Amino acid sequence: MSASGVDAPASPPALHVLLARKLRSYDSLSEPEIGALQQTIEGAKSFAAGQDLVSEGDRPGYSSVLIEGWAGRSKTLANGARQITSIHIPGDFVDLHGFLLHKMDHSVVALSPCRIAKISHEKLRWISEEFPHLTRLLWLNTLVDAGIHRNEIVGMGRLPAAGHLAQLICELYERLRAVDLASGYAFEFPLSQAVLADALGLSPVHVNRTIRELRERNLISLRARTLKILDWDKLVTFSQFDPTYLSQFQEPR
Repeated sequence: MSASGVDAPASPPALHVLLARKLRSYDSLSEPEIGALQQTIEGAKSFAAGQDLVSEGDRPGYSSVLIEGWAGRSKTLANGARQITSIHIPGDFVDLHGFLLHKMDHSVVALSPCRIAKISHEKLRWISEEFPHLTRLLWLNTLVDAGIHRNEIVGMGRLPAAGHLAQLICELYERLRAVDLASGYAFEFPLSQAVLADALGLSPVHVNRTIRELRERNLISLRARTLKILDWDKLVTFSQFDPTYLSQFQEPR
């Protein structure tokens, strides 16, 4: 579907808080840097699950940050088969790389109802010229995206299905925790089994069996769109999860 979204009132404070939480997981932010981020927010749009936030081939003049909901980078083949290459949560720039690439080589699709805020490329250029430290943190954000892609390739190519899903769950928990959207080893999990199939490169039937295996191992519970990790240490060991690629440790950048 096209990225035609429905106009909705902007909510700069919500986005401002999410961005600050996300970037502070890498390094501290100064008040002028926080103010610069807040000044760049131009508006918001709402999207239904299944709509493209941005489509392959588009040349958007802005980059988008998720305020609410989950989205995924995706490529669709001529036969309609879709691969989701990464999952985005609130606080994520879903297409920051479009600032320099200009033409999108993939789509970003809403995996649940979601809202985005827009930051124009003109204002991103202003940040890059006036706030070098903030620019480095945004650059690091795209490097973490690349790390997530690498990890997905390894998981899909070398881990058993249950290990790959377990690793994705560990990753999502750490990322959600960094923006205060997960606690007590539990978080909202809005993804359908069909979406998980596209993310893991499996059939929906195989996804169902894989979830059942993690339940039978007493590693997770999944009820009413809430996923709870029952034994974090065992899940980490089982999935061989190493969070280094998320760079969620504060140090000078």
